[in-house]
Amino acid sequence: MSVLIDPGLLAVFLVAVLVICVTPGPDMLYILATSVSQGIRAGLVASVGMSLGMLVHTVLVSLGLAALMAAVPVLFDVIKYVGAAYLVYIGVRAWLDSSSASEVQERAVVPLRTVLWRATMTNLLNPKIVLFYLAFLPQFVDADAGGAGAQLLVLGLLFVLVGLLVDSVIALAAGRLGEWLHRRHRVDKLLNRIAGTVFVALAARLVFL
Repeated sequence: MSVLIDPGLLAVFLVAVLVICVTPGPDMLYILATSVSQGIRAGLVASVGMSLGMLVHTVLVSLGLAALMAAVPVLFDVIKYVGAAYLVYIGVRAWLDSSSASEVQERAVVPLRTVLWRATMTNLLNPKIVLFYLAFLPQFVDADAGGAGAQLLVLGLLFVLVGLLVDSVIALAAGRLGEWLHRRHRVDKLLNRIAGTVFVALAARLVFL
């Protein structure tokens, strides 16, 4: 039975993925903001949502659809601007929630299913992730082994798994910080507004960078 991916190449891939996952980026900032403002459970659910989005991107790349997006700039732009608009919407909602909450109320809790949906869509509506996958994953495909599509799928799944583990650790740490702040200071409004600002900043980053 032949090995689909060379073990040495796989080890290099995993190290590279770990470095990428611990480097601050849009997904990490989103999870940090969600965890601090909404708590550990919401942060973990946001991590799962991001991973679901990455899973879809993995399938797209393995099927070759990412090449279509790269070849049709209009499709890339449409997804990019829709994603930016969605992030602005989430950011504005966070600001509105903070403004409507009274001083004696507990923080406005976003349902976990909404957190999951928002995180998944935020990841899915970032076309740069698909293009990154298209550029990064093929570097670790062994052309001589055959089954390039299957190799891309396996590599993408490993990327998703490592990303989920790293994001979950970040969500736990940020959630603990958020709980500490909520217990000791009346900063619920501020945390919601910080989260809203982060989401709008991510939208700007998606459009202009």
